[in-house]
Amino acid sequence: MTVQDSGKVALITGASRGIGYGIAEALVARGDRVVITGRGEDALKEAVERLGSDRALAVAGKAHDEAHQAAAVERAMEAFGRVDFLINNAGTNPVFGPIAELDLNVARKVYETNVISALGFAQQTWKAWQKENGGAIVNIASVAGVSASPFIGAYGMSKAAMVNLTLQLAHEFAPVVRVNAIAPAVVKTKFAEALYEGREAEAAAAYPLGRLGVPQDIGGAAAFLTSAQSDWVTGQTLVVDGGIFLNAGVA
Repeated sequence: MTVQDSGKVALITGASRGIGYGIAEALVARGDRVVITGRGEDALKEAVERLGSDRALAVAGKAHDEAHQAAAVERAMEAFGRVDFLINNAGTNPVFGPIAELDLNVARKVYETNVISALGFAQQTWKAWQKENGGAIVNIASVAGVSASPFIGAYGMSKAAMVNLTLQLAHEFAPVVRVNAIAPAVVKTKFAEALYEGREAEAAAAYPLGRLGVPQDIGGAAAFLTSAQSDWVTGQTLVVDGGIFLNAGVA
């Protein structure tokens, strides 16, 4: 089936695989063009081939590198002439353990990649297109950012900051740009393997909906938050968690 071109363009960070790729798939399927970023050139090339070279292009680099941020937005403008949507998905979680023993340099790295890079990309897309033409931004947060997150404290703190960044940007960029966040629970990706590998059935049993998330779940949420159906939604964090938070109630 031929998909009608929407005329819209999305820049999606950390999109060679996992959640970012799932979002790219969803947006391409509805007719958007996408610019995807990531660190690995080979993985990005493969992603573009799967998405369609007529619908996608890739820019390799590290998310926290300001030169890369500028280059990605510039490439999008050169190729497609616009950047309607920004999806800040790039993230890292290099440490697992108690927060009392957290290496502060590691914490700085987590914030640089997970939060400061998102702000940098938002500044770039705002200046290049969105300030004058509008659009939407979706920040990928986490349930770890809206609750205690034992053993992944640095990640959780950075995602809490991402939720607040969403509020700040939504307030400042209104009324021309809507800014929202998605807070997923555990999604089956290479990034999250340590949380379920070898015990997926056990991990899934804790979810009222009976399974872990998949990238397409987040892709659908991102498609909604960048669509006309969400035109009156901004500054919100949409929790996509398979119902896991329902288990926090009083027994």
